[in-house]
Amino acid sequence: MVYAYVLKSQETGRYYYGSSESPEVRLETEHNKGKVKATKAGLPWTLIYREEFLTRSEAYRREQYFKSWAGRSWLKSKGIT
Repeated sequence: MVYAYVLKSQETGRYYYGSSESPEVRLETEHNKGKVKATKAGLPWTLIYREEFLTRSEAYRREQYFKSWAGRSWLKSKGIT
């Protein structure tokens, strides 16, 4: 399984959208250790949402959707962001 996920910075309130086979592990071993340039500022991060997909390409498409205006609106309408 592959997941599209949303993180929120506890420091800045900013959001990060990504995809991974293991978002919880990636959060702990990369995002919250400052190893990802896009999330280095704003530590610590919290996983606030994830969706499961069968393929990496499906998860990546959903990640791209989250980054769009429509995707951000959808997340907001669901009370996620």
